[in-house]
Amino acid sequence: MTTTCTPGMAPGFAAPSPHNSLAGRIDALPSSRGLWRFITLLALGGFFELYDLFETGYISSGLLAAGVFHTGSAGVFGIADQAAFASATFLGLFVGASLLAPYADRFGRRLTFMCALAWYGIFSLLMAFQQSAEMIILFRFLVGIGLGIELVTIDTYLSEWVPTHLRSRAFAFSFFVQFLSVPTVALMSWWLVPQTLLSLEGWRWVVIAGAVCSLAIWFIRKDLPESARWLAQQGRHQEAHQVLSAMEKRCGVAPGADFPPDDAAAQLPTRGRFSEIWAPAYRKRTLMLVVMNFFQAIGFFGFGNWLPALLSGKGATVTHSLLYAFFITLAYPLGSLICSRYADKIENKWQIVLSCLMTVVFGTLFAFQTSPVMLILCGFLITYSNAWLTFSYHAYQTEIFPTHIRARAVGFCYSFSRLSTVFSSILIGMILQYAGSQGVIAFIVLSMLMVMLSVGIYGPKTRGIDLENI
Repeated sequence: MTTTCTPGMAPGFAAPSPHNSLAGRIDALPSSRGLWRFITLLALGGFFELYDLFETGYISSGLLAAGVFHTGSAGVFGIADQAAFASATFLGLFVGASLLAPYADRFGRRLTFMCALAWYGIFSLLMAFQQSAEMIILFRFLVGIGLGIELVTIDTYLSEWVPTHLRSRAFAFSFFVQFLSVPTVALMSWWLVPQTLLSLEGWRWVVIAGAVCSLAIWFIRKDLPESARWLAQQGRHQEAHQVLSAMEKRCGVAPGADFPPDDAAAQLPTRGRFSEIWAPAYRKRTLMLVVMNFFQAIGFFGFGNWLPALLSGKGATVTHSLLYAFFITLAYPLGSLICSRYADKIENKWQIVLSCLMTVVFGTLFAFQTSPVMLILCGFLITYSNAWLTFSYHAYQTEIFPTHIRARAVGFCYSFSRLSTVFSSILIGMILQYAGSQGVIAFIVLSMLMVMLSVGIYGPKTRGIDLENI
């Protein structure tokens, strides 16, 4: 039975939540095939978002080989075009997450979700046919805007539909589906980038495949239901009851009684304000997440986007570095799948800390390896820890804000991970040039230590607590 905190009880101890309340009915949803099918359908959009996000590092070698991109001061902005390409991606992600993701609080999760997916697919397809570095970088920025909106909306959508006891496990499984895209783009890049098919360079086919498939998923996901929590908070109680009843039928249980209009989930303002995330109740959480997002992105994308270059810096050829990267990236989906077995048994804040510690240990070992086997093994374990970190913090940051400001608060905090990567992409390129792979790994390790300190010291506990009571 679902639990909620009551006055006089210790935090984390709980009393039963009424079954006819909105939160009670959502928490009563069983771990059924219908629920996991819904989670999978939601995650499929994230599959192509991450596919596009991770193709940054893999198609850059093809763009260089085609003479479109240039290194060093010969690049468009006086820096390597690969660094400008990565920075444009994350600048777009910052704009999407910070400025446009809040519209999910105003217009709903579903509408924002579908518009962002269409935006991403269309501009990604257009990018594949550009001929100059300037236009490719411009369209990459536009693609990033759609990605920034989509990734925040998926998190808020998922946290509001999943029962409390399955929240962490659902995020882990969702990222298992999404992370299948990473070895997919690595394998496709290894196969296609060196080739030219139908007069189109291989890197273009990698981009086209992701764009076309994402647009196909748009049609499959048109029937996703709106968030019942968001509908109730907007005062649309009958619609909330209808979509929740439909979800209960999907999960094989009889629809519950209609929840009362004064249900706790619907007692917040219909529209939140930016100033609310700085209210005394949320100020410390906001600052903690800003610091966490700023530094975790350096560790996550610093390794993920620059993996082929880091391997090349260790002496691997372009073809071998892409092949090694494929084996290493298998840890993204495998790590998420394995973690889903224990994700709901450990407090999310400590999962974030432990995953960062794992990156620190194996990142340090990676810096001193030269043999292909040890490089792949250490890289695999770093990637495993990154997968663990990802689903943990994505679940965590959506849990600690109320429904009416959830997308706005998460988008603002999450946008700092994009902002930091805009500059760290350029900085990592410079570190790689002057200090080699070991310098980059040292930069990543220090960033993960900052994440451990911020979350470990200031992060609130959330395990087993309803969203309305965290």
